[in-house]
Amino acid sequence: MPSVLRMTSLGRSTIYRLISEGKFPRPVRIGDRAVAWRQTDLDSWSETRQLSH
Repeated sequence: MPSVLRMTSLGRSTIYRLISEGKFPRPVRIGDRAVAWRQTDLDSWSETRQLSH
């Protein structure tokens, strides 16, 4: 999560709100209490966001 926060410049609650709205990639569960994001999903999201600005 810390690297995703740095990369996106978004807060944790904003990321989870965007996930629930279908506007941010869903994380992948990597453990009982751990999630991660695929780099390709984050890259695609970032490219889409740059095109809209």
